[in-house]
Amino acid sequence: MTASFLTPTLSEAIERTRAHIAEIGRLLYERRLTDASGGNISVRVGDWICLTPRYSGSKRRWHLQPEDVLVVDLDGNKLLGEGDLSRESKVHLRLYREFPDGQAVIHAHPQHVLVFAVTRQPIPPVLECTVKFGVIPVIPFAPAHSEALAEHVASAIRGQEARIRKQAAAVIAPWHGLFCIGKDLDAVFDAVERIDTNARLILQGRALIGADAFTQAQAALLDAVAGAH
Repeated sequence: MTASFLTPTLSEAIERTRAHIAEIGRLLYERRLTDASGGNISVRVGDWICLTPRYSGSKRRWHLQPEDVLVVDLDGNKLLGEGDLSRESKVHLRLYREFPDGQAVIHAHPQHVLVFAVTRQPIPPVLECTVKFGVIPVIPFAPAHSEALAEHVASAIRGQEARIRKQAAAVIAPWHGLFCIGKDLDAVFDAVERIDTNARLILQGRALIGADAFTQAQAALLDAVAGAH
């Protein structure tokens, strides 16, 4: 990397981050936490944002090389890399501008979360390891790639700053997917997988013992966790 605005230390950090994003993109796809139709990943490095390019799924099946990851400023001006910005970059950049503790964002289409997205249902925690995320809310509908979508996502994240500092906060966009912001990329990836596992267990638990019985079991878990703390 030879861009004049980069110091050697910043250049090294950005190169590590681009490689990390490429690795996480492959893991998301392989673990069916996103699909070929979309999703995007970004990480903040100082005043710059490393962001996956458009068509990472549909044309590359999430097999990105580090140099494929774009580097942009907080206004979305491309500084390094080839290709167009992901169309959901509006959401990513809005979140970084509004939540300075957020250092990574993943927008994904996890296979079990999508059931809740298409039925417009929030995801309550049913595992002790997901209680810290609270209920994952469903935001009002807005068209993909719109400023309105960015506003709805940011609005639903407000008040969850402590979750961002601890690990991550997430919201469901109806008929679309999951948006998650957190303290670093590994924390956000971990949150996305936990939330999708949580969603799968809700679906399977309701099928196994019935929705009412499962709701009671969920309430018992939350009471037990609250009592332990």
